[in-house]
Amino acid sequence: MSNSKNNNASGVYDLRSALELLKTLPGEYVETDTEVDPHEELSGVYRYVGAGGTCQRPTRKNGPVMVFNKVKGFQDISVAIGLNGSRKRVSHFLNCALEKLGHLLKDSVQNPIPPVLTQDHVVCQEVVHLASDANFDLRKLLPAPTNTEEDAGPYITMGLCYASDPETRESDITIHRLCVQSRDELSMWLTPGRHIDAFRMKAEAAGKPLPISISIGVDPAIEIAACFEPPTTPLGYDELSVAGALRGHAVEMVQCKTINERAIAHAEIVIEGELLPHVRLREDQNTDTGKAMPEFPGYTGEAKEALPVIKVKAVTHRYNPIWRTTVGPGEEHVNMAGIPTEASILDMVGRAMPGKLLNVFAHSAGGGKLLAVMQFKKFSPADEGRQRQAALLAFSAFPELKHVILVDEDVDIFDSDDVLWAMQTRYQGDVDTVTIPGVRCHPLDPSQVPEYSPSILQQGMSCKTIFDCTVPFHLKSHFERSKFKAVDVKRFLPDFE
Repeated sequence: MSNSKNNNASGVYDLRSALELLKTLPGEYVETDTEVDPHEELSGVYRYVGAGGTCQRPTRKNGPVMVFNKVKGFQDISVAIGLNGSRKRVSHFLNCALEKLGHLLKDSVQNPIPPVLTQDHVVCQEVVHLASDANFDLRKLLPAPTNTEEDAGPYITMGLCYASDPETRESDITIHRLCVQSRDELSMWLTPGRHIDAFRMKAEAAGKPLPISISIGVDPAIEIAACFEPPTTPLGYDELSVAGALRGHAVEMVQCKTINERAIAHAEIVIEGELLPHVRLREDQNTDTGKAMPEFPGYTGEAKEALPVIKVKAVTHRYNPIWRTTVGPGEEHVNMAGIPTEASILDMVGRAMPGKLLNVFAHSAGGGKLLAVMQFKKFSPADEGRQRQAALLAFSAFPELKHVILVDEDVDIFDSDDVLWAMQTRYQGDVDTVTIPGVRCHPLDPSQVPEYSPSILQQGMSCKTIFDCTVPFHLKSHFERSKFKAVDVKRFLPDFE
């Protein structure tokens, strides 16, 4: 199935066209000419304007994208934040109903269009800065924000990292935590199991550096596609193929100037570098805070003692580039991580029991990773219990998932009040709770440590839990919601939305 007919209608093909689209939509875009300090202030401002997610309150859910036109210490560069920070905006970018985004992503994984190399319209290389130049300094070139006073340093939070297997040349793209450490060095935290880490280990075993490009400021479809994880996209699956399917045409890549790797041709900024073999550094070596940066669960992650190092060879960019950043615990992470999570669960459960799982929402409270609300329909008495099998499959489809809430087809999974209503009236803790202790989950959840529970043997393990808030099939007639007359409200209120 091709998505080109549907999704090219958005007119979005890079960051700039995405911003132009948002300017035409009421309440979706704001900008300021007031100078902002990238050290703490920029993220501090957006926390109020539109971060949402698990960010410290007060914050605004579904606030607008914000562009800062003047950044202290930097000339001719602006900063955009929050593009994927509302599900509604993502639906505009992908020209898809917001409740169907998981289904769209699932279909795109199954119909990939691989990226292609191009020499045309290579805007990301309009300006070239070589690390060999005497005045080269990442800290002066790039307005990477320091999100809080505790941060280990300035962070690149929306860098699309692209590297290839040194043996097979199969490629992968992922967003990783990158901290600016010096004029030409970045530290890189790779969550265990990521494909680029597998490539790095192969190169390191051979005593060789791994070439890596970091594309910043791209089509939002690429930012979302890059967040797929195994088993949906196994080792060797290039997630840029998902973005190709979403747009109906291949993502165009360009050969890097200083390394044997490719980068996204329409990116605003590209960092070229190499992951060095057998070199490690402490993430907070410049600040000694013991902290890294705010992460998706809503807490600041701990600084790592020994991280791989990217030695930067060059920075290329468009004229007057736009830096792209995000607030770690914000709604933007929820959508980028969560919509691919939904697609992965829909795919695996759909294969096992077609037609039963109607939809999935990777809830904001779990940062798009830890909590899934699954809408399951029981068609007959034989379906009783299958909803719990579906939840077990969800844990397999997305290993970092911690909690599943199961609800019936009459519950709006995108309305937390409705989900909690189902829990209050269709759930009994002693019979509707299923726990699976001692399972690997996500190390950034601070409760997943041995000190919290004797069932946790090491950091990153968890007790996965199913909350079955579905009505037992034989009792369905006792749980029918009050039925109101369907009317055309616009006949009474023409402007009603």
